[in-house]
Amino acid sequence: MRCEEKCFVVEMEANGESQTKQLNARTPAEARKKIRKQTGEQTKIISVLKK
Repeated sequence: MRCEEKCFVVEMEANGESQTKQLNARTPAEARKKIRKQTGEQTKIISVLKK
Protein backbone atom coordinates (compact mmCIF):
# COMPACT_ATOMS: atom_id res chain seq x y z
CA MET A 1 0.00 0.00 0.00
CA ARG A 2 1.16 3.50 -0.75
CA CYS A 3 0.85 6.27 1.80
CA GLU A 4 -2.52 8.04 2.07
CA GLU A 5 -4.40 5.25 0.27
CA LYS A 6 -7.97 4.57 1.34
CA CYS A 7 -10.34 1.70 0.71
CA PHE A 8 -13.01 2.40 -1.92
CA VAL A 9 -16.05 0.35 -2.89
CA VAL A 10 -16.82 0.61 -6.60
CA GLU A 11 -20.23 -0.35 -7.97
CA MET A 12 -20.07 -1.04 -11.69
CA GLU A 13 -21.78 -2.74 -14.58
CA ALA A 14 -19.46 -5.01 -16.56
CA ASN A 15 -20.40 -7.63 -19.14
CA GLY A 16 -24.10 -6.93 -18.58
CA GLU A 17 -24.07 -7.70 -14.86
CA SER A 18 -23.85 -5.50 -11.78
CA GLN A 19 -20.74 -5.98 -9.62
CA THR A 20 -19.09 -4.42 -6.58
CA LYS A 21 -15.38 -4.43 -5.94
CA GLN A 22 -13.14 -3.11 -3.15
CA LEU A 23 -9.77 -1.59 -3.92
CA ASN A 24 -7.17 0.76 -2.45
CA ALA A 25 -6.54 4.13 -4.09
CA ARG A 26 -5.67 7.67 -3.11
CA THR A 27 -8.68 9.35 -4.76
CA PRO A 28 -12.01 8.28 -6.30
CA ALA A 29 -10.64 9.22 -9.74
CA GLU A 30 -7.69 6.88 -9.26
CA ALA A 31 -10.10 4.11 -8.21
CA ARG A 32 -12.04 4.60 -11.48
CA LYS A 33 -8.79 4.43 -13.47
CA LYS A 34 -7.76 1.18 -11.79
CA ILE A 35 -11.15 -0.43 -12.46
CA ARG A 36 -11.10 0.59 -16.13
CA LYS A 37 -7.59 -0.84 -16.54
CA GLN A 38 -8.68 -4.15 -15.00
CA THR A 39 -12.05 -4.60 -16.70
CA GLY A 40 -11.83 -2.53 -19.89
CA GLU A 41 -12.94 0.86 -21.15
CA GLN A 42 -16.54 -0.27 -21.76
CA THR A 43 -17.23 -0.71 -18.03
CA LYS A 44 -19.94 1.61 -16.72
CA ILE A 45 -19.04 2.83 -13.22
CA ILE A 46 -22.16 3.59 -11.17
CA SER A 47 -20.64 4.80 -7.88
CA VAL A 48 -17.38 5.09 -5.95
CA LEU A 49 -17.71 5.27 -2.16
CA LYS A 50 -15.08 5.51 0.56
CA LYS A 51 -15.38 2.60 2.96
